[in-house]
Amino acid sequence: MTTTAATLREQLETLQRAHKGAHMSDLARSLNLTEGQLIATGCDTGEAVRLDPRWQDFLPRLPELGKVMVLTRNHAMVHEKEGAFGGVGLFGSMAQVVNHDVDLRIFLRHWRHAFAVQQPSHGRTLPSLQIFDAAGHPVHKIFLRAHSDHEAYKTLVNDFTLTGEAPAFAAPEPAAPRTAPGEVDREALRARWLDLQDTHDFFPMIKDFGLTRRDANAAAGPDLAETLSPDALEALLDTASKIGVPIMIFVGNPGCIQIHTGPVHRVERMGPWLNVLDPGFNLHARTDLVGEVWRVRKPTRDGIVTSIELFDTKGRELAQLFGERKPGKPELPEWRAMAESLPTLNPEGVVL
Repeated sequence: MTTTAATLREQLETLQRAHKGAHMSDLARSLNLTEGQLIATGCDTGEAVRLDPRWQDFLPRLPELGKVMVLTRNHAMVHEKEGAFGGVGLFGSMAQVVNHDVDLRIFLRHWRHAFAVQQPSHGRTLPSLQIFDAAGHPVHKIFLRAHSDHEAYKTLVNDFTLTGEAPAFAAPEPAAPRTAPGEVDREALRARWLDLQDTHDFFPMIKDFGLTRRDANAAAGPDLAETLSPDALEALLDTASKIGVPIMIFVGNPGCIQIHTGPVHRVERMGPWLNVLDPGFNLHARTDLVGEVWRVRKPTRDGIVTSIELFDTKGRELAQLFGERKPGKPELPEWRAMAESLPTLNPEGVVL
């Protein structure tokens, strides 16, 4: 191990002793590193193995692992699902996993570094596959459970082990300051919005107008998008848990979006964290990092589709929630009633 790597591992072990149960992302931040950079130091100790990022070969092998836990996060939301991979499709720089339990949309240009990690946790070792972007920010993680196929995991790691020089991480990009959108042709935007036929047409629309999703919401007008009370997420999840309406929860980062479809049951707050703690699905939301909540209405050929969309203070997307639905069917009336019941904010930020 190089002196630098050895020193970092010593510092990491000291932090782990002082902060038992701390997440690797928090430990990395304490050492002024990205999580991927910290994980890479384990390649010299055997705690981590660098993997060859041949995604066209790697992704179709993931069903071999059996039932696992998949985790996708951003700086405010952590989305965890248990299930088996299936329905893996690759489309150039994009991929998807279309499966009720493991449901992912993947943007491969952000999948730059991969490691197999034997990560100590509460007195046991968790085998995992961890994917990071160019700077080492986490994109997607796959954790084995007791009932996973551990032999298939060993074979997969052996087949993709990458030896040689250490990975080269790019310098983390500084957080871009929030900028006001340029002049928007609101009438043209509204006309295009009102003519939507499918929710998947929304992103191409805002791209054509040079807008972020948040700024498109702000420009559209309150009949199409309006801001809600900051506690809307908690109210929504509490109500959904009480009436049992199945919902869809999308959480992602630039490299991966992970989706839960189904009911939620156990909703608990722990300090700044709002949690869904269900068998097979966990959501952990730092609600103090949520800057804005929007109720958004999108016309489709199946009728209006209503979403609840969360952004941070810089306008970056954190999560989207919908009622469970399939193309060709209208959205659930129970979901619409629940979403429409959430209190709005007036322009001065007062709950109405």
